[in-house]
Amino acid sequence: MVETTPARHLLIPFAGRGSPACRAALPGLRLPRLEALLARLAPAGTDTQDDTTFSPPHERALAAALGLQAADGCIPWAAQDARRLGLPGSEGDTAWGWIDLCNWQVDVSDVVLGDPAHTQLEAAESQALLDAARPLFEEDGIGLHATPAPGRWLASGELFRALPTASLDRAIGHSIAQWSHITDAGRPLRRLQNEIQMLLYTERVNDQRTARGLPPINSFWLSGTGALPASVQPDGAEPTIVAALRDAALRDDGDALAAAWQAVDAGPVAELLATCESGADVALTLCGDSAAQRFSVQQRGFSGWVKRTFGSRPRAAAVLEAL
Repeated sequence: MVETTPARHLLIPFAGRGSPACRAALPGLRLPRLEALLARLAPAGTDTQDDTTFSPPHERALAAALGLQAADGCIPWAAQDARRLGLPGSEGDTAWGWIDLCNWQVDVSDVVLGDPAHTQLEAAESQALLDAARPLFEEDGIGLHATPAPGRWLASGELFRALPTASLDRAIGHSIAQWSHITDAGRPLRRLQNEIQMLLYTERVNDQRTARGLPPINSFWLSGTGALPASVQPDGAEPTIVAALRDAALRDDGDALAAAWQAVDAGPVAELLATCESGADVALTLCGDSAAQRFSVQQRGFSGWVKRTFGSRPRAAAVLEAL
């Protein structure tokens, strides 16, 4: 019996970026492994929306790979997370959402969402804030649960069943007003958020953080909302997600993005190229602000060989600029 190399699928969020510094960096990228890989692959589908969707292209691409179908802003990531953690009610039709503790950066003209990953929140701080906030959530019929990630809670309740919410990857670094569109069904959330902000203002945890020179936790961001009925089991093969470009993209740091792309080209992309060259079926999905482009192995045989050998090699930068 001949063993076959398992298929692989690499999904790269923020491969292209429309913010000024990152977009300026794209034309100068030299990514020889990516170009060699693209020369061996063929376009296999494009998902193009726009950059105002709550669910960014990489989340839509991941959902498609897993066989999850949902409206914009309602991909049930939190429900899937709750199921993986085995939380009470996660095997049924309960609706869930992610609650990420964050720092809203306030100035005289706007309020901007800071990246929760940069709060340096400790597990004990997260638990203390959860204990303080739980009664306010429970008044609205919302259950709160800790997760292994400090600063991220899982919330369960009917409020989240059909409530579209913007991904953190859309909202970080932008005005709160741009992404916190709350429908009539979500108005209790607006009141709850105001109550939590008042609570956080008085919390000792924030006094201690301020004394250590850390930003206070002054609000939360809700995302990943929706229900995952027991009858729905994600059945697709989960791709390998490359997260190395995210931080530079969200900060609009063109130099850092270029350096991160060089590392990705020399690492995960080079590995996928080697797997492809060994004869395995592979797939690559490149995601930007408005589009996700999937590539898969070209046709086998003589015609495929001719295209790979004599066809023009695509410029990686041009592919990324189109995302």
